[in-house]
Amino acid sequence: MRHETMESFRYDDKITRQFATATLVWGLVAFLVGIYVALQLVLPQLTFGLEYLTFGRLRPLHTNAAIFAFAGNAIFAAIYYSTQRLCKARMWSDLLSQLHFWGWQLVIVCAAITLPLGITQSKEYAELEWPIDLLIAVVWVGFFGVNFFMTLIKRRERHLYVALWFYIATIVTVALLHVFNNLVVPVGLFKSYPIYAGVQDAFMQWWYGHNAVAFFLTTPFLGLMYYFLPKAADRPVFSYKLSILHFWSLVFIYIWAGPHHLHYTALPEWATSLGVVFSIMLWMPSWGGMINGLLTLRGAWNKVTEDPVLKFFVVGITFYGMSTFEGPMLSIKAVNALSHYTDWTIAHVHSGALGWNGFMTFGMLYWLMPRIFQTPLYSKKLAEWHFWIGTMGILLYILPIYVAGITQGLMWFGLKETGQLMYPDFVETTQILMPFYWMRVLAGILYLSGGVMMSINFYRTWMNRPKVYEEPVYQAPALSKNYVDDPTPQSELTAVLEIGKKIDVWSKMAWHRRWERMPIYFTFWVIVAVVAASLFEIIPTFLIRSNVPTISTVEPYTPLELAGRDIYVAEGCYNCHSQMIRPMISETKRYGEYSKPGEFVYDHPFQWGSRRIGPDLAREGNKQSHFWHLVHLRDPEALVKGSIMPSFAALEKQDLNFRTIPDRVKAASYLGAPYPEDTLENSIAIAKLQAAEIAKAIVAQNGPEGLQDKQVIAVIAYLQRLGIDIYKTPATVALEEEKTAETIEATEEQK
Repeated sequence: MRHETMESFRYDDKITRQFATATLVWGLVAFLVGIYVALQLVLPQLTFGLEYLTFGRLRPLHTNAAIFAFAGNAIFAAIYYSTQRLCKARMWSDLLSQLHFWGWQLVIVCAAITLPLGITQSKEYAELEWPIDLLIAVVWVGFFGVNFFMTLIKRRERHLYVALWFYIATIVTVALLHVFNNLVVPVGLFKSYPIYAGVQDAFMQWWYGHNAVAFFLTTPFLGLMYYFLPKAADRPVFSYKLSILHFWSLVFIYIWAGPHHLHYTALPEWATSLGVVFSIMLWMPSWGGMINGLLTLRGAWNKVTEDPVLKFFVVGITFYGMSTFEGPMLSIKAVNALSHYTDWTIAHVHSGALGWNGFMTFGMLYWLMPRIFQTPLYSKKLAEWHFWIGTMGILLYILPIYVAGITQGLMWFGLKETGQLMYPDFVETTQILMPFYWMRVLAGILYLSGGVMMSINFYRTWMNRPKVYEEPVYQAPALSKNYVDDPTPQSELTAVLEIGKKIDVWSKMAWHRRWERMPIYFTFWVIVAVVAASLFEIIPTFLIRSNVPTISTVEPYTPLELAGRDIYVAEGCYNCHSQMIRPMISETKRYGEYSKPGEFVYDHPFQWGSRRIGPDLAREGNKQSHFWHLVHLRDPEALVKGSIMPSFAALEKQDLNFRTIPDRVKAASYLGAPYPEDTLENSIAIAKLQAAEIAKAIVAQNGPEGLQDKQVIAVIAYLQRLGIDIYKTPATVALEEEKTAETIEATEEQK
């Protein structure tokens, strides 16, 4: 008999304590900012005239704080605690663990600074600019990824438990999504343009955006569920086979579903139809995970009434089931036609974020507190209060916002018997929603109150910790290099064909049991599943020229318009205004001709938006005078009674930095904008001339003087350009080109 040498080791719970603390701190920040931006929808004057506090700038801060700070730190706390115990090994490198923690907090701080300053890519869940994206890649792959996979390699438990499968899928897929969605051409330290434009950029963004939800807010929380729920319930996972089916079908199918965010847009219909098919298929594995979680509690439901941890888990898993039923439903085109751009989507997202992610996080933290602080939980009753107040907060949030979203959609679609719009003024929709928006504010306060209760519980539990934490020494043998597989199972079927016997053997899943002891091989097949599904969508979209037919009259933005577009992006206007008119009677009557794919070939990034708090701007050009736009930006309610748009009066005071324009124009040219050489060389002069013309027109319309070097002029130039190229004729384009040539010639003569 061979005697195995036992190895001694300790777990690193310090890193778990750090991430758990960060989870609560950033969670409170995310909830507070969420309440503040919700208040701005009913009291827009709460910006106090400061551009740093506008809805457009703070809404991305709220979403990033909720996703990457609150949920992100919760994920890491769960992974660092459970991975060590599932592998019977300390994390491979304490240094990498600390670099990961502090690097991730640095990413969050950078986001908290840059987003209110208007430094953004304007792509949802991917707003951060390229230097921060590089930092994220280093922290995620170089620190977190390397540490995790090296721990798997050095583990002392041969087979990988199901939670580890979901962690593997999270790490490799998020890395893939992050890198390919953030390929950009830097213009400076704080500005870049994505290499994709228009239709392709929208496609890549929602390939990323949907799967960021899938692989950042779903798969790691499922791993959390598979580890912490059985621990809390003291019951094994309901079904091993269901875990396998749940995992692989989810990993393969989820990646296809992104295009359903772009129904009735300029994206090719085959892509959105494909997204529908896979979104509906996604319902099955999602509910497989929910069933596996809830049935794990078989025989332990009596504990749910007594244990707040299980209460949080049960409600969290239930919200997961609700959200993953609603998601496929919203992907159906007939439903999406009503829901898209409305608050219905907001309610759907928050039911998942507050219910699924939030409650699973709270349940995990309550379970962890006594273990990582090595002292009993300070107050079980306070945890119970947190549960009930948090649940009321979720329900009070999502139910009114569902009603608000459906109301919006129906009002936008409403037509009279004569065929005219029933509610022609967009602001009519906004005003009728005010009571629902006030209810959302109250709901946010309730949810935040629950978070405060948990923070008190966390702090008081921490205060009762021992002076020195115990670090128990565990022992386990190292993995043997000579491992003999279990014998291959044999089919017990007799009166069937040979292929039937092979299927019977395959269905026993011994092959998967072998994969579970080979982490690199297992990871390889995860990558294959994700990449194969992605390429089937991405390659046709980028290679088939007919997907984006060109329009001869569509030209690149002038230097001034390009600068104005960048200011529009920085102000976060995409958070409230779409630039995509769908081919529906109510939309074309309200906004004009529906949007064509070829109109967006010079848009880096695309600005289609995902929500309408204000009207669509795709055909805004030349609808109003320059002076109207000036007044509207200064005081929206002076022109639109009841508007909830904040004031952008600061744009009249801030100087436009003409020196940055050449770099912007050259970057656009590098990405395919066909600027003539003269425009590249004289972009500043051309921009100043156009600015002077707009400023002169404003004076002629009884407006103020001296605006030709202010940012507001560039924004007006951009707004007046939106959607007009499609109405031009080749003759008009020729006249404009001739005028530009004369401008350049005059500039050279002045030199």
